Amino acid sequence: MSFEQIECFDEVVRRLDDVVPVYQEVYAEPPYREGPQDAVDFLARARRQATRDGFRLVMARTGGGEVAGFAYGFWLPADTRWWSAMREPLGDAFVEETGRRTFNLAELAVRREWRRQGIAAESHRRLMSGLEAERIVLTVRPEPEAAPAQTAYGAWGYQNVGQAQYGDASPAYEVMVLPLR
Repeated sequence: MSFEQIECFDEVVRRLDDVVPVYQEVYAEPPYREGPQDAVDFLARARRQATRDGFRLVMARTGGGEVAGFAYGFWLPADTRWWSAMREPLGDAFVEETGRRTFNLAELAVRREWRRQGIAAESHRRLMSGLEAERIVLTVRPEPEAAPAQTAYGAWGYQNVGQAQYGDASPAYEVMVLPLR
């Protein structure tokens, strides 16, 4: 397995097409049950997110060049409204952002046949390598089908800080934070 970390905007945008098949496969599974239009929406969203400060993408490739998994994230800006979706407020001191306080792990996905081989952990490690963040934040679905992801994040040191809902039609997400200092 080889890993690539890409931070150059033009290169990221070109490589995002390579991760769509992984997204389609992973997010077709429960609890997501997403379809073809969701993959189109993902690609559009990922291209917008690629313009965010500090965006970085890690891709895991098999010896044959197939993308087995990917992870990406970016800094939460000082004027973010990211925390406003919390069902229970966390307090002003907790949600205050500086643009370099919190790195958002927006996506982490590994194809079924490549799971439980350390690819997610290594992708996570590489994505976070060299970050001088106070903390990393991510969201994960609370359904039992997402328990393996929740367990992995907990083993990596993430702590659940509450639930967020990003609109009336959106499902609830567990918000997890990894304190780095």
